Amino acid sequence: MPSLMLRSGLTPFLAVFLAAFVLCQAAATAAVVQAPAGNRHAQQPPIPTGSVSRTRSTNGSFEAKYQKIRDLIASDRKLRRQIKKSAAKFGIDPIHLVGALVGEHTYNVDALDFFQTYFVKAASYLKSAIQFQFEGEAVSDFVKRPQFSRCAAFSDSYELWDCREEVWRSDFAGKTVGGTRFPNDRFSKVFFQPLYAGQTFGLGQLNPLTALRATDMVARVTGSKRLDADNAPEVYATIMAPDTTLDYMAAVLKIAIDAYRDQAGVDISGNPGLTATLYNLGDVVDRARALAGKRSADPGAMPEENYYGWLVNDKLGELLPLVR
Repeated sequence: MPSLMLRSGLTPFLAVFLAAFVLCQAAATAAVVQAPAGNRHAQQPPIPTGSVSRTRSTNGSFEAKYQKIRDLIASDRKLRRQIKKSAAKFGIDPIHLVGALVGEHTYNVDALDFFQTYFVKAASYLKSAIQFQFEGEAVSDFVKRPQFSRCAAFSDSYELWDCREEVWRSDFAGKTVGGTRFPNDRFSKVFFQPLYAGQTFGLGQLNPLTALRATDMVARVTGSKRLDADNAPEVYATIMAPDTTLDYMAAVLKIAIDAYRDQAGVDISGNPGLTATLYNLGDVVDRARALAGKRSADPGAMPEENYYGWLVNDKLGELLPLVR
């Protein structure tokens, strides 16, 4: 290779540099392994009691809820078109979006009967006067406290809010700081869900903090306006409206796929059950780093589906035709 490069007019140094670069790129590609398709568990992992109790309280069943969201996707041409459009923007297979939708509406809430209903709800949120705050302190003021100073090193929205959540867990959750007693609970629940604490919203059942994490990626890919924690109504409207929430869902799934490839050397893009699992669990970068640690000791270590992702893989025969 170097002799060919020299005949093309390259200097010896540049020829060696380019050869090394090609070898490094090839090594990096070879280091990424494909996650096995399908489920690793023969039986579905246990379903959390909260999901069981919510379903029982409405005299429903998981199978009925699964059929409802499956049929909603199958019957709504506009929804299927938007799923494919959003997936294409972020370079992922639309089955990942279908899997996340199925998981959320099977185990968390029932799907609304009509796609248009979500647009109506989005408009109502946009007109509200809600704020992201705790005990009268806006979250934008809260994260200016000196404990968050180390987060100033991050400019990307995902890394920035990830850092802020880590500071919340280490310095505030369950502690009294400056005379204020902070709940020993999730950052997203304390500051970002003023309407119904503990709930997620919209077709994709996103919570506002998840949307704020993904907003830079969505803005880069789609050219849309970045979300602002000081404008809670706009955040809620964005995660309620199907056309925008599907873009945010796709971004969240893309972040998970990229994190597992870059951090752990595992390509999960061919396993919708794994991406659905991560959509359900969150904290994907931390989880990818944890897997990387396991793989350094055991190169055969692979991510596993939870109850939510298990269903998606188990139903792929029914779900794949929806977006093919």
